[in-house]
Amino acid sequence: MNFKAIILAAGKGTRMKSKYPKVVHKVCGKEMVNHVISVSKKSGVNDIVAILGHESDVVKEKLPKDTMIAMQTEQLGTGHAVMMAKEYINDNDTIVVLCGDTPLVKEETLKRLFDYHIEHGYHATVLTTTVDNPTGYGRIIRDENKDLLKIVEQKDANEEEKKAKEINSGIYCFNGKSLRESLDLLDNNNAQGEYYLTDTIKIMRDKGQKVGAFNGSTIE
Repeated sequence: MNFKAIILAAGKGTRMKSKYPKVVHKVCGKEMVNHVISVSKKSGVNDIVAILGHESDVVKEKLPKDTMIAMQTEQLGTGHAVMMAKEYINDNDTIVVLCGDTPLVKEETLKRLFDYHIEHGYHATVLTTTVDNPTGYGRIIRDENKDLLKIVEQKDANEEEKKAKEINSGIYCFNGKSLRESLDLLDNNNAQGEYYLTDTIKIMRDKGQKVGAFNGSTIE
């Protein structure tokens, strides 16, 4: 089984008020995106694909030489970013999607996510966590079997759904074939006009494919 990471590193990071892309800012002397790449490799990932966009040359020169590159010239959502890497997604791959600005993600967390995904035979698994105040985050809604039913964004959640304290981390594990097929069915019929990676979850469920959620906060 080939584990492949797709790392989202195309954004501007405007809230940092910096002339440099967010993912190349250093934490403990190492670029954030390279922390993510290092932990991916330690967890068993064989291949790394970085999605670049804003100041792509600046980011690219900081990456390991064996990193595969896909370009996202327009930032049209997380789903659109992963679409840019479609040529690298093979049917027999296990794909983990990570964000380039999450330097604190742990090797143990990714290994447990991979194990959970494979053991349960899921087509997609979302890494989640539980927080006391979930305001602003996408809520995890599970079905009667504790599998993932849907991810509901704050603005779309009803009062009952807003009570859920399990939230989406933005890290996902996918069966390669299922991800490729779902990306082909993504649309941008929403208020933001963007392609959301979370919509692949609904697409897979509508096909009758099992999708799950691994709560990383249960790791001791």
